[in-house]
Amino acid sequence: MLDRYIERPPEWFRRLVPGGIFRMPPAPDGKSVWLTFDDGPVPEATPWVLDILDKYGVKATFFMVGENARRYPELLSEVTGRGHRIGNHTHHHLRGFRVTTSAYLEDVAEASEYIESDLLRPPHGWLKPGQLRALSCDYRVVMYDVVTRDYSRHLSAEDVVANVRRWTRDGSIIVFHDSVKSMPRLREALPASLEWLIGEGYKFKTF
Repeated sequence: MLDRYIERPPEWFRRLVPGGIFRMPPAPDGKSVWLTFDDGPVPEATPWVLDILDKYGVKATFFMVGENARRYPELLSEVTGRGHRIGNHTHHHLRGFRVTTSAYLEDVAEASEYIESDLLRPPHGWLKPGQLRALSCDYRVVMYDVVTRDYSRHLSAEDVVANVRRWTRDGSIIVFHDSVKSMPRLREALPASLEWLIGEGYKFKTF
C-alpha cells in the first residue's frame, strides 16, 4: 500500500530535505528528464548499462558508492570517459538516520577520495537535518522524482517500465540502479523505458 509513495516521493517527504533537488524546472528547449543510476560501479551491471546508453545516445548521472569506485577504478573512468556525470553516494551506502552525523560526514569524505563531484545523493533518501546542513555547504543534494524500483524482486520488468510511464513528467529525476540486484529487471526495463521516453519526446540531460 505504501509502494506508491516510494515511486514518487510525496510532498511531506520532500519537505524533510529542504534544498534537495527532487525535480528540475521546465527547460526552454522542450520537456526533459534527468536519468540517474545508483549503487555502482560494478562489473556485473555498469558496462552493460553504459552500452545501452550509448546505443540510444543518452547521457546520465551515476551516483557511486565509494567502496565500489575504489574497487573498480577502471569502471569509474569508463563512466566519465563516455561523457556521463558522477556523484557521491557515500562510501558504505549508509542510511543517515542510523549513524551519527560525524560518522556520516566522514563516510562521505572517504567516498570523495575516489569520486570527484559536487553532487551527492543520500542512500535511501534519508539523512538527518544536521547531515543535510553540513553537506549542503559542499554538495548539491540530488534526490529524485521517480523511483523505478528496478531493485525489487517483487516487481517484473514490465512493472518497472510501467512505473516510468506512470510517473515521469517534465523535469523528472529518474532513478535506476546499476547493481547486481537490479539486473534481472533492468535488462528488459532499461531499453524499453528509454524507447518510451524517446518516443514521448523527452530530452535527456545531466546535472
